[in-house]
Amino acid sequence: MRTVELVCSAGLDVAVRSVWGRLAAAGLPSLARNTHPTNRPHLTLAAVDEFPPGAEQRLTELFDAALPVPVTLERVVVLDGSAPLVWLVRPAPALAALHAAAWDILADADGQRPWHAPGAWVPHLSLALRFRNADLRLARAVSGGQRPTGEFVAARSYDGTDRTVTQLG
Repeated sequence: MRTVELVCSAGLDVAVRSVWGRLAAAGLPSLARNTHPTNRPHLTLAAVDEFPPGAEQRLTELFDAALPVPVTLERVVVLDGSAPLVWLVRPAPALAALHAAAWDILADADGQRPWHAPGAWVPHLSLALRFRNADLRLARAVSGGQRPTGEFVAARSYDGTDRTVTQLG
């Protein structure tokens, strides 16, 4: 599997990692416990089995032209499905346009994950995986109710087969 992800500006990265740390300190699930070197706050735009020919270069060109993109985080929620605890990202027009453009580039890719598709995508930064709704009130208290702002400043692709990251742009 290959992803297309946006990474946060330094200040936004620190804000998310701070919540990861506070969740872990409170005894709640947290991505702070994932110590793999590729683990960092990010927004996933798409995930596919493999990039079609030329897609990586086209994605690089797209991100070189479009980034940085401003971002505001909204509320902390538990998503349906695998129940991750996430910080929702306000879907500003520039971000929505960038997401759609990335999907256009990957239109011929096999194994597109439908939950990332335009119209189904819920932009978010993950805070914890497999989170219980019963702990949401505590998680919101721990996160502090803040609405950080920043930018998505770079793009990358995670390769799930060998657990490596390639910069896109």
